[in-house]
Amino acid sequence: MSKGIERPDEVYEALIELHRDLDDASSRRIDARLILLLAAEIGNADTLKRLIAAAREEADAGRGASSPTHGR
Repeated sequence: MSKGIERPDEVYEALIELHRDLDDASSRRIDARLILLLAAEIGNADTLKRLIAAAREEADAGRGASSPTHGR
């Protein structure tokens, strides 16, 4: 699925630095803002929906298929 990230170590460091000295609530807000910025950059609705579904599948797999769905 992934095309790969150019210079992944630099990107990882930037993400770590983004969260440095933030409390949990601030980290969640900045993650949400980053997601919206990345979505706007991608732009294509089909691509975004595919990526959203992939993220959810990974989250569901990580907690087991029998877990209740959050928010439903």
